[in-house]
Amino acid sequence: MQTFKNTAKEILGVVIISLAIVLPIRYFIAQPFVVSGESMDKTFQNGNYLIIDEISYRFETPKRGDVIVFKVPPEGLQISHYSSDQTVYFIKRIIGLPGETVEINGDQVKIYNKDNPNGFVLSEPYTYIDKLIPSPVSNVQEKVTLKDGEYFVMGDNRHNSSDSRFWGTLPASNIKGRVITRLFPLNEISIFPGSHNSYLK
Repeated sequence: MQTFKNTAKEILGVVIISLAIVLPIRYFIAQPFVVSGESMDKTFQNGNYLIIDEISYRFETPKRGDVIVFKVPPEGLQISHYSSDQTVYFIKRIIGLPGETVEINGDQVKIYNKDNPNGFVLSEPYTYIDKLIPSPVSNVQEKVTLKDGEYFVMGDNRHNSSDSRFWGTLPASNIKGRVITRLFPLNEISIFPGSHNSYLK
């Protein structure tokens, strides 16, 4: 009987220690995220199982090309037909950074900043655009200047994405984290899947 009690105490101790290690990681460092929808095709597909790094942006600023998960702003909830009291997370790519001006001309994106006052067109090999399917998105024209702490995000499936073109800029405080790992499907396991930082100027 004493041996059983000792064993039970040991098991309970292991469980408590495991929870003390795992739970902080789960809630403050990394979290799972399952892709729902087609806005990031062909980079990510519906059902992809991802791990989100929640800590890196506490020490560094988000970069253009990072794929992030974020809490959808109220305007995005309204456009996407969610109730205002829902907490919904989207996955998109960072296109514009604080202080920059983003110009959208159909499927072309041009960035203006201190280093490029005349602007430069983004080279975006990750985008998926099916030109055989007519889309009103291909006619969007706008020019937005980002304030401090604001980002411009877009889905890689440009004709099928609810993003900053429609509901405005993304506050930095809404960013949950960046995608660091794809665990499913098994044949696509990768580190920093979809990341891109080789923009031509």
